[in-house]
Amino acid sequence: MTGRRERKRMDLADAAESLAQARRLVVFTGAGMSAESGIATFRDAGTGLWARFDPRTLATPEAFRADPALVWGWYEWRRAAVRRAEPNPGHLAVAAMAARVPETVVITQNVDDLHERAGSAAPVHLHGSLFAPRCSACAAPAPVPDGAAEPGEGRRLAPPRCGRCAAPVRPGVVWFGEALPERALEAAVEAAYRCDVLLTVGTSGLVYPAAEIPQVAARRGGTVIQVNPEETPLDAVCALNLRGPAAVVLPALVRAAWGDAVPA
Repeated sequence: MTGRRERKRMDLADAAESLAQARRLVVFTGAGMSAESGIATFRDAGTGLWARFDPRTLATPEAFRADPALVWGWYEWRRAAVRRAEPNPGHLAVAAMAARVPETVVITQNVDDLHERAGSAAPVHLHGSLFAPRCSACAAPAPVPDGAAEPGEGRRLAPPRCGRCAAPVRPGVVWFGEALPERALEAAVEAAYRCDVLLTVGTSGLVYPAAEIPQVAARRGGTVIQVNPEETPLDAVCALNLRGPAAVVLPALVRAAWGDAVPA
């Protein structure tokens, strides 16, 4: 047991040294980051009355065409839950890293706004955002609902209409069967290609093409560091694997790299 603790301390020190020397940093985050703020991951997002529905049957263009009120209501319920959540120390640590490494790009698979609320500027959203609705027909951006009519669990809610063409407004997320936003994917690949350190946090390594991002950095000779409580398919391409929750490991990394304390 003592040897394992020593190895963990050495891994953290090595990761902190790489981080402190980084000139171009990428932080790539997945559902595990937001889960520590109390946001349910996609696989267990259905609770209460919503447990009657499989989220995968709600996250498709076909589901929206068949029952837009059901899909819009479910996503509005999710967005209301995100609004109540707060960034955790892991999100704050990512913002602290960006303050130390000016050429930092945050890439996230999460559809919440917790990175922005923690102080990270313009993260790249590979899977879209709950706060960027758009027209289902002409793709024009639509206003974010003010939340005054937040739905309860299981409530259908008719989507608003596009101000340009009057088609139903849809959630601004990437659904099953849809391609990732081209500009976001290009920006993510370019950042991974150019970085000298990539920190992958709370990602499963199973969702493609997003899971390719750390591999791009590794192939280009970047140091890839993983923060995750569990083993993932990305273990093999990572120079260092730090086991533990993001809200604990990331503030410890910031302290070790620069001596800064991250607010709890």
